[in-house]
Amino acid sequence: MTDAELMAEALVEARRSLAQGGLPIGAVLADAAGKIVARGHNLRVQEGDPTAHGETVCLRNAGRRRDWSALTMATTLSPCVMCTGTILLYRIPRVIVGENESFLGEEELLRSRGVEVVVLDDADCRALMAGFIAGSPDLWDEDIGR
Repeated sequence: MTDAELMAEALVEARRSLAQGGLPIGAVLADAAGKIVARGHNLRVQEGDPTAHGETVCLRNAGRRRDWSALTMATTLSPCVMCTGTILLYRIPRVIVGENESFLGEEELLRSRGVEVVVLDDADCRALMAGFIAGSPDLWDEDIGR
């Protein structure tokens, strides 16, 4: 799958979270051949778990693996410091970011540790987050710690 195709699948996960009353952030993990090996979306609201970000849920769904260093993470929103730390912990070498206008996470930290970060500046990701932030500003502020 191409980067754009992986992001389209991450957006499916983001929309799934929104439909469940959660934050519209989704992620997928793909192997070197581009095959999706795990999916996840933000479950922080749905499960009352402050650590259930889209990226961490995706990693949890990947289970035990030995090929982390050959995987690519695609996430609809720039990863926060917690998700960045998890990406670094498992030595995932490549991260595709849908958008970083709504929230600029720790992309520079990832780059400083040798992770390739590709920002797509995807219009659908931007529109989804902008609509959510406008409609649920209190929930957004709670999620990003304002």
